[in-house]
Amino acid sequence: MLRHILPIVATALVFAGQAAAADLTVTVKGEDGSPLVDAVVLVHTAGGAGAAGPIHYSWPNVMTQQNISFNPYVLIVPVGSTVAFPNKDKVRHHVYSFSAAKKFELKLYGQQEERTVTFDKAGIVPLGCNIHDSMIGYIYVADTPFAAKTNAAGEAVIHGLPGVAGTLSVWHPDMKAKAAVDKPLAATATDMAVSLELKPVSMRHKKMAM
Repeated sequence: MLRHILPIVATALVFAGQAAAADLTVTVKGEDGSPLVDAVVLVHTAGGAGAAGPIHYSWPNVMTQQNISFNPYVLIVPVGSTVAFPNKDKVRHHVYSFSAAKKFELKLYGQQEERTVTFDKAGIVPLGCNIHDSMIGYIYVADTPFAAKTNAAGEAVIHGLPGVAGTLSVWHPDMKAKAAVDKPLAATATDMAVSLELKPVSMRHKKMAM
């Protein structure tokens, strides 16, 4: 009898674990109530629950140079990942960063050429181009599998949280603070709203000194 019960119990535990996984919707706004697109939203779970093994996100680790701009403006990548920097412009680019998280330089390269950089330390990596000062982008190197970026409505959805307490971290290029804002996250939370204090309008969309 016992040998028949044990598989049933094990199966029940598996389904219970699956049922515990939940999605978290985070809404990020400025202090004036306007939604913020391209905000980075991360969750670090208590004890690292659900975070074992290599981290992979659903989007590609690619930062394209196109129309004299970085696309996407903000890219989230896992620690240890290699990011491709393809040039789709007709002009050459010289991509660099002086950040503490990753200092690098990709000297002049032209259309349809590509370079790669490996990001082995968590942190914020502002990007620039030595040829085109207007080009600004950011790579956020994250050390958690629970990550998302806000859409035009200021909303981001993090999938598959294991139903334990943790810390919600939110960062945006235009916020006053250089580091992410941390908020406690309850195990049962399904929705969170975060308001960020932003830089003066004249200082927004300018490269951060990191």
